[in-house]
Amino acid sequence: QLQLVESGGGLVQSGGSLSVSCRYSGITLGYHAMGWFRQAPGKEREEVACRSATGNSYYMESVEGRFTISRDEAKSTVDLYMNNLKPEDTAMYYCAAGATYDKCSDPTTWGRGTQVTVSS
Repeated sequence: QLQLVESGGGLVQSGGSLSVSCRYSGITLGYHAMGWFRQAPGKEREEVACRSATGNSYYMESVEGRFTISRDEAKSTVDLYMNNLKPEDTAMYYCAAGATYDKCSDPTTWGRGTQVTVSS
């Protein structure tokens, strides 16, 4: 059974940096893209970044150049490094496993989320 557990996040001032990490288990290597989504209060959940099983990375436009997603198969982790954070990045961040090896859309499994708060 695929399981995802997030850690990290927290409170940071605008312009600062944070990282969130997701440890996964029960995944078959090469079968799932892994990614990060976020949901702010009153808004829909949105896909922030995705790392395919083949090593390609994709980002939503508003975080391009500021966020970096990485995946370590040896450690079974997928991390999101966030720089130059803005108040609009404030949200609950969720780790997710994509239904296919190359896309994170329509995830099959979600973590419980970790809060990221950016103060102005």
